[in-house]
Amino acid sequence: MVTIARVAAVLLYATGGTALAADQEGGSGVATWRLDSLDPLELRGISEAGTDPVTIRTHVSDYRGRRAVRIVNEEGPSAGTSGAEVLAIVRSSEFRDGTIELDVAGSPRQGARPASRGFIGIAFRVQDGGQRYEAFYLRMTNGRAEDQLRRNHSAQYASQPDFPWNRLRDENPGKYESYVDLAAGAWTRMKVQVAGTTARLYVNGAREPCLIVSDLKLGPTHGNVALWVGSDTVAYFSNLAVH
Repeated sequence: MVTIARVAAVLLYATGGTALAADQEGGSGVATWRLDSLDPLELRGISEAGTDPVTIRTHVSDYRGRRAVRIVNEEGPSAGTSGAEVLAIVRSSEFRDGTIELDVAGSPRQGARPASRGFIGIAFRVQDGGQRYEAFYLRMTNGRAEDQLRRNHSAQYASQPDFPWNRLRDENPGKYESYVDLAAGAWTRMKVQVAGTTARLYVNGAREPCLIVSDLKLGPTHGNVALWVGSDTVAYFSNLAVH
C-alpha cells in the first residue's frame, strides 16, 4: 500500500481585489456561495512530508465576465512526487450525500513545468482539516490534446491520504479517470452527485456522467466541501451550490 504522509502549511498573499459579501441561502434546501469573497474559505496547502510548505496566492478578481475567487498553487512537482495540493475549505458546508455544482476555470500558471496540466476540481467529505477527502478534478489541457492517452486522462478521481491518483492508475488503469472535452482557461461547469459510496461527475451540463466511481475509498462518511487546486495551476472558482 502506498501511503503518503502529509503536512499542511499555508503562505497566503492577498494581491489586489476587493472581496464582496458572499451569498449563502439555505431556505430551499440549497446552499449557494457566489465566491466573490474569500470570507467563507479556509485555505490549506498540503504537500508530501519533508517537502517545502506550499505557496498560495489568492484574491478576488474579475475573470471572463464574472467576479471569482482566484487561487494560484505555485508548488510544482519535484522529482518522484506528484506535487502539492491546495484546498479552500468552505467552512459552513456539511456534506454527506447530494449534489455539488461549481463553475471552474484553470490552466497551468506562468512559468509552470512542461508536465503541468492545469489541475482544478471539487473535494467533498473533507475531514481533519484537509487530511482526508474525496475529489474529482480536471486536467484542463488534456481535453483537446493531440495525444489520445492524454485525452483519456482528462477527468480524475482521487481519495486522500491512501488513494492518490498515481496509485489508482497503477493498480486499476483506466478505472478512475476518463476523457471529457475541456478548454483550458474557459469557464467549465462541474457537477458531482454522491450517494453512499457512489459518485458521478458531470461536466458542462452533460446528461450523462463522464466518470462514475462506485467504491468511494473513505466509505459513506461526511465532511466539508472544498475547492481543489493541483500543482503549478492558476484556478478560478464561481457559483458554488450544494444541495
